[in-house]
Amino acid sequence: MNNFVAPLRDRPTRRILRCVGGLTLFGAGVALQKQGRMGLAPWDVFHEGFSEVIDWPFGRALVLTSFLVLFLWIPLRQRVGLGTLLNAVQIGVVADIVISLVPEQTSYWTRIPFMVIGILLVGVGSGFYIGAGLGPGPRDGLMTGLAARGMAISRARTAVEITVLLIGWILGGTVGVGTLAFALSIGPIVGRTIPRLRMQDLPSATSDDERPWAE
Repeated sequence: MNNFVAPLRDRPTRRILRCVGGLTLFGAGVALQKQGRMGLAPWDVFHEGFSEVIDWPFGRALVLTSFLVLFLWIPLRQRVGLGTLLNAVQIGVVADIVISLVPEQTSYWTRIPFMVIGILLVGVGSGFYIGAGLGPGPRDGLMTGLAARGMAISRARTAVEITVLLIGWILGGTVGVGTLAFALSIGPIVGRTIPRLRMQDLPSATSDDERPWAE
């Protein structure tokens, strides 16, 4: 069994609901940070710049990027889970919906709360979707795949995020205080949310017939 992928007979309904709920929070957080106009997370700087180049909505460009990144999984021999595919599609779809409903902010009195709330939603959403155990997101899988090939996970994450940040900035993505705030805070946030929201696998001694379909 891949370490990232839980058996779908192990409470699949709960896992899927937690994954979908977490990705909804994640997408809303990305959108609020974008509409706050204080600077985006490194990958979202790339998504925004890429969307400008191809003239697509931000969320749709995010979805396209997700599937392009999945192609990089092939040489890294990463396994795609249900959560991986949900991540690839849902975050971008939710982000575009929220962006269409919430206008860009012009006052610091609202821009700063949008940035803070956006980062918190991404952190909590990450805890739910990663904790569901249905597979890593395309970008996370890229970094863990590099780590599996001998690169330290911290170095892999830093190298990937600096690269996409620079490319996104060159393409016109928004870099600012929010970018730094995300980089400094997201690690501690998910460090707290993932352990608290992770679903534990049922005991391995329990036979498949004894495992409930859902809780």
